[in-house]
Amino acid sequence: MAEVRMVDVKYLLRGSPDKRSLVTSHTVCLKNVHPAPLECLRDNGPEGMEPDGIIESNWNQIVDSFDDMSLREALLRGIYAYGFEKPSAIQQRAIVPCIKGYDVIAQAQSGTGKTATFAISILQQIDVELKETQALVLAPTRELAQQIQKVVLSLGDYMGAGCYACIGGTNIRSEVQKLQAEAPHIVVGTPGRVFDMLSRRNILPSQVINHQCEQMHGDMDQKERDLIMREFRSGSSRVLITTDLLARGIDVQQVSLVINYDLPTNRENYIHRIGRGGRFGRKGVAINMVTEDDKRTLRDIETFYNTTVEEMPMNVADLI
Repeated sequence: MAEVRMVDVKYLLRGSPDKRSLVTSHTVCLKNVHPAPLECLRDNGPEGMEPDGIIESNWNQIVDSFDDMSLREALLRGIYAYGFEKPSAIQQRAIVPCIKGYDVIAQAQSGTGKTATFAISILQQIDVELKETQALVLAPTRELAQQIQKVVLSLGDYMGAGCYACIGGTNIRSEVQKLQAEAPHIVVGTPGRVFDMLSRRNILPSQVINHQCEQMHGDMDQKERDLIMREFRSGSSRVLITTDLLARGIDVQQVSLVINYDLPTNRENYIHRIGRGGRFGRKGVAINMVTEDDKRTLRDIETFYNTTVEEMPMNVADLI
C-alpha cells in the first residue's frame, strides 16, 4: 500500500524497501530550485513538463526515459497515450525511488509533473487483480482530488485500475454504497470525507494507521483540558497538538518526540517546550520546522543556550 500526503507543491510517499511503515530510516529529498524556462516545454509532452532544471537532491540516480524505469507495459501505454514523451526533471528523479519503496519528499514548481510522478509510482505497485484499496491519496481541496483522480484513471486506463474520488459535497449514502459494491484500487480524497469513511470502515486500506489525535489551547475550560491530558497520559490518544499552554509544568513520561511547528518568540519557552520529551532519563527528540524567516530566531536560541541545533539527520527514525 502506498501512502501519499500532498501539500501544495510538495508530496510525500512513505514506505521502506523491506517493510511498509509510517517512519523509515532513509528519506530521499528532491527540490527543484531553478526550473527551466517555459520555452523548452513545447516538444516534451503537455505544457509544464520541462525535463530540465537544477535539482538539489540526496538521490543521484536520473532516469531520462520512461522505457528505462522498468514499468509494466500497460502502464507505459497509458503514459504515452496521455501525451508524455520524456519524463520531467522531477519525474526523472522521483519515480524510481518511490517505486523502490523509499520515503520520498519532493518539491517542484506547479505544472512540472508531480501528480503524474506519484500516480505512476502508485500504479506500478498496485495489483489490479486484488480487489481492495491499496493506495490512499489525500488532497486539500475537492477540485484537486478530482483532478488527481482523472490523471490516475487516464494513466491506468490500459491496466484497468480503479480510482475513486472521496470528497465532501456528495451524498454519503450513495458514496458508501459505491465503496461497498466494489473497493477501488486507489482512493483520492479530501481529509474530512476520507476520515469519515475510515471511521465508518467503508475504506479499509490494510496499512493505514489512524492515531488518535487531540488538541488543547487556552480557550478550553479546565475540565476539558483535564480530560484531554488524562487521555494523553494513558496513551488512548497518541498525538497532542497544543499551544505554549503545555510548555511548562506538565510531566508526561511517555513523550519521545516534540515538534515545534513554529519557534517560540520567548527564548525561555524553547527549553520548556522541548523539555516535554525525554523526561526522567528517557530518550527524547525535538524537531523544529524552520523557514528562512526563522533563521535569526534559531540563531538567537543557539546563542542564548550556548548550543547548536543540528540539521535533521537522515536516520531520524533511529533516534526516536
